[in-house]
Amino acid sequence: MSEPKVEIYTKGMCGFCHRAKRLLDEKGVDYTEYDITFGGDDQKALKERLPSYRTVPQIFIDDEPIGGSDELAALEREGRLDAKLGL
Repeated sequence: MSEPKVEIYTKGMCGFCHRAKRLLDEKGVDYTEYDITFGGDDQKALKERLPSYRTVPQIFIDDEPIGGSDELAALEREGRLDAKLGL
């Protein structure tokens, strides 16, 4: 089974972003982080991918929008995160 592509859009002083990254790090998951603290092309790309986004982090697994830190933690509590991550 191949590893899924995991992407996370974050801002520098975001506690929820740090919490989500910590969970992914604890699971040993490689991910691509896009810091949109100062806007730029990555923020524009996020708006195109998910026009309704209002908060960070925004997490994508194989291009599927997962949501934020709370949704990631809920998947973990429900025992569904490992399957999504190919673990």
